Amino acid sequence: MIRNEVFSCFVFYAVLLVIKMYTIAIITGQVRLRKKAFANPEDALRHGGLQFHREDPYVERCRRAHLNDLENILPFLFLGAIYSLTGPSLTVARLHFLVFFLARVLHSLAYLLALRAPTRSLAYTAAQVPCVSMAVQILMSVASFA
Repeated sequence: MIRNEVFSCFVFYAVLLVIKMYTIAIITGQVRLRKKAFANPEDALRHGGLQFHREDPYVERCRRAHLNDLENILPFLFLGAIYSLTGPSLTVARLHFLVFFLARVLHSLAYLLALRAPTRSLAYTAAQVPCVSMAVQILMSVASFA
């Protein structure tokens, strides 16, 4: 399968997206430590006391960015893998993967840096376009088997 150029291209962007998700998770943990805002009492006790078992607006912003990644990148991983197997043009597939990747990076930056609206919404929408396109193309490829 790795010899399939489209699938290899997909794997490249998929791994970058997973690394981006891990990065957001690490940022969330680091912000928790810096802000002393722990989700679990045992963590708060370890880092100063139960008064640090609390919420912080910026920690919550980081956490929402991570959750949003989970909600959007996981479906992309499924769609992209299946789409890669339908025999699309490498150029078109690369464009799908690149647009999704760049839009998700922009979305995370907009979330973490609290960029002005509608930056985050536009990034979200831009990332959905290749996903919808891939889903439609997958359905057209398999419709005759349904």
